[in-house]
Amino acid sequence: MRYTVTQAEDGKTVKEILLGSIGLSVAFLKHLKFMENGIMLDGEKVTVRRVVHAGDILCLATENEKLGSRLTPTELPLDIVYEDEDMVVPSKSADMPTHPSHNHHGDTLADALAYYYKDAPEPFVFRPINRLDRNTSGLTLIAKNRISAARLAASMRDGKIKKQYVAILDGTLPDDRGSIETYLRRTGESIIVREVCDENGGGDYALTHYEVIARSERYTLVLASPETGRTHQLRVHFASLGCAILGDDMYGKISPLIPRHALHALSLSFPHPSKDETVTCISLPPEDMAEVIRAEFGEETLTELLSFTTFS
Repeated sequence: MRYTVTQAEDGKTVKEILLGSIGLSVAFLKHLKFMENGIMLDGEKVTVRRVVHAGDILCLATENEKLGSRLTPTELPLDIVYEDEDMVVPSKSADMPTHPSHNHHGDTLADALAYYYKDAPEPFVFRPINRLDRNTSGLTLIAKNRISAARLAASMRDGKIKKQYVAILDGTLPDDRGSIETYLRRTGESIIVREVCDENGGGDYALTHYEVIARSERYTLVLASPETGRTHQLRVHFASLGCAILGDDMYGKISPLIPRHALHALSLSFPHPSKDETVTCISLPPEDMAEVIRAEFGEETLTELLSFTTFS
C-alpha cells in the first residue's frame, strides 16, 4: 500500500500516521514492524518513530504472497462495474462460485480476478466483503488490501453497506411491501440448507424488507433489501411466505423459464474506505432473468427497473 503524507500531517511520526490517519490496528502495526521492508518511507526502511513531512511516500507491506498462491488464475468472463486502488466491484455471473472450494478450482470469481490482476505489481489476494451463492448473479465487493478490507468489514458490521436485490418469485405476494423478520438455522445435519425457526430455536436473527415492482398471473417481481446477511436469507425468507424464488431447486422447484434461481444483486452503496464519499454501483439483471422479466412483466418493467432502487 502507498500513502502520501498530507500537509496537515507534516511533522507527525510514522506511528501517528499508521494508527491515526490510515487506521491500522496495534496488532497489525507490530506485524509490519517485524516484516522485511514492512514500513518504507521514500524507499528507505524506517521505524515508527520517524518524523514525516508533506509529500513523503509511505509504502506498507500489506499483502501476503502465500495467500495469493492458493488461487488458480483463469481467464473467465469478468464484468468490472467499479475499481480503484482500494477495491473492485465485479458483477458476478450466474453459475460462478465466489471462491474456491473442494469441487471448484479455476472456475470461481476469485480465480477470474487473480487472472485479471496477474500482471499487477503486488500479488492479488482475494478479500471478499460480501459473498453471493454460486447461482446468484450481481455485485460483489472485493477489497484490494488489508486496510480497506478492515474498514469495509467494519462498515458492513455497522450496517453502512446497503444492498438491494431483484428477484422473481414463483407466486403472487398479496402485499405491495413488507418486512420478513425471523430466525434462521441449519436444517438438521445439513451444512447448506437453512430453515426458519423461532427466537429460541438456535438460529440467527434475519430481517429482509421488500417492495413489489410488478405482478403477473403467476409471478411477482420484487426488490429486496436485506438488513442482515445470513446464508440463503432471501431464498428462505420468500419461501417462508409461500413464494419461493423462481427456479430455486433447494427451497422451491426447478423452472423451465430459467436454469437457476432468479436472484440478482442489483445495487450496492457503501462509504469509501479512504475517501470522504459514498460509492454506489448498479448492475442490471443478466439476460436469463431479463428474458423472463420481459415475457412476464413487459419490456417497460425492465427498462424502468432502476427507478425503483434507493441508490439510482
